[in-house]
Amino acid sequence: MAERKIITRKNMLLALLVMLILMQFRRIDKSVPEHDATKTFLAMTDAPLQVQRVLKDACYDCHSYETKYPWYTNVAPISNWIGGHIKNGRRQVNYSTWGAYTPSKQKHKIEESIEVLEDKRMPPKSYKLMHPKAKMSDKDLEQLLAWFKSI
Repeated sequence: MAERKIITRKNMLLALLVMLILMQFRRIDKSVPEHDATKTFLAMTDAPLQVQRVLKDACYDCHSYETKYPWYTNVAPISNWIGGHIKNGRRQVNYSTWGAYTPSKQKHKIEESIEVLEDKRMPPKSYKLMHPKAKMSDKDLEQLLAWFKSI
């Protein structure tokens, strides 16, 4: 009976290994859709350089088409998890397609951005762990919030 448990465990581990290998063949979509560069958030707003830096370091990987994909985005299941974050982030607000939003939707997206920044829900802790540049100082956060509130 002990032999049977070992065989079963071996079979389970083998099946898990095969699944992990097969998962590597399904890649996340890293393509960049066509979009008008003159209609991006930063092109349409007059953000100070410091605000632009903070936005690019802390927000743009998930909320624009300017995503930088580190090496580990090629390894499943991590790639699937990160791909889901990016897809959801772009669905919430996509700074690359800012000009396609109506003025009222733009205003609403700004209000949502202020809310998640004030609650310190963005960027997520899991993102900041892997992206040290995304960690905002209190000064960076204050500047970003003040600027969002001014537009």
